[in-house]
Amino acid sequence: MSQWKAICRLDDIPRLGAQVLTHPEGDIALFRTADDRVFALRDKCPHKGGPLSQGIVHGEQVTCPLHGWNLALETGEACAPDVGCAKKFPARVEGGVVLLEL
Repeated sequence: MSQWKAICRLDDIPRLGAQVLTHPEGDIALFRTADDRVFALRDKCPHKGGPLSQGIVHGEQVTCPLHGWNLALETGEACAPDVGCAKKFPARVEGGVVLLEL
């Protein structure tokens, strides 16, 4: 059974940046876009396992810092021509607080 958990304040995540949530099943990267939307992906690129949280956020994508793969923040899917997917977690912001469904 999943449930929503308060993780941090929106302001704790830099715009066009990320924050890492340590989780027993693997780290989760919380990304904030320029317009304050928040997305959550497993902090592991499907290509070679690079830390997505250290990548560059642009628009609704993040670029892996190791080999330049672009992943869609909304789905975790690699953008063509690359193929693969990082696990996505539902995230939302309520009253300036980031909630994650785990």
